[in-house]
Amino acid sequence: MIEIRKYESKDAQAWNAFVDVSKNGTFMLKREYMEYHSDRFKDYSLLFFNDDKLIALLPASIHGTELRSHGGLTYGGMVVGSNMTVQMELQLFDAMKEYLREHNITKVIYKRVPSIYYSYPSDEDLCALFKNDAKLIRRDVSCTIYQPEKYAFTERRRRGVKKAIKTGIVVRESDDFETYMNLVADVLRIHHDAKPVHIPEEVELLAGKFPENIKLYAAFKDDVMLAGVLLYITPKVAHTQYIANSEEGRQRGALDAVMDYLINERYADKEYFDFGTSMGEGESYLNEGLITQKQEFGGRAIVYDSYEIKI
Repeated sequence: MIEIRKYESKDAQAWNAFVDVSKNGTFMLKREYMEYHSDRFKDYSLLFFNDDKLIALLPASIHGTELRSHGGLTYGGMVVGSNMTVQMELQLFDAMKEYLREHNITKVIYKRVPSIYYSYPSDEDLCALFKNDAKLIRRDVSCTIYQPEKYAFTERRRRGVKKAIKTGIVVRESDDFETYMNLVADVLRIHHDAKPVHIPEEVELLAGKFPENIKLYAAFKDDVMLAGVLLYITPKVAHTQYIANSEEGRQRGALDAVMDYLINERYADKEYFDFGTSMGEGESYLNEGLITQKQEFGGRAIVYDSYEIKI
């Protein structure tokens, strides 16, 4: 018999411990990360039990009569343990729909965890989504390098690396998140008429809570930051959360140097190097310039899928 309970603060320790041993959870689905923007999203996360044993989590937020898993996260589908089977996942979805129906929720927007983050095969939810007539409503294209058999940089990117070396660019880890996020904000404003999701204080807060998972590497010339990459590190994946390159950095090949270091040295032992999506927020167009740049470093397409489930 599946029992569902809405998350309360007293569940934080059990929640985090389950994420650690799950097949498909990451640090972004831990409570300390989810709650940094709790003022912007009303949490409606769910815990699933079978005979009083915790078997699954659903990070979620409520938006009127719509449940999103999760409104403030890139992904947040069902987080499951090693004992999860297809049959059990089908029971979870049945129980979830009944629970949500009783609480006057009419639909679920389900953003599943991309497969590159799995520690073990975990596509049971795909079967459950199909069986419940879920509709694919969004497919964001990301660009990912399979590190054991990576493709070479294009000639243009190799020239950029050589230029950076020739002009004295130095790449190193940095904790100057404020300078970096200001650079990100400038680049987004000038080139995309957009703003970063995070402000410097939020990045500093999250990096302080997850020092082994959130890392900044930047390119410097005479101690001036010209380019950088903010990374989210999980057991199998080095993921670029933000990428920024100043005008001087573009001229000197600064970002090419950072990417060369991260992909071919610092995180060469990871299974995947993921550049993140190249889609506009809330839009369906592909940013071809952005994805071309990522493909020139050797990345190839994977997708981040979102589904709609009618309750």
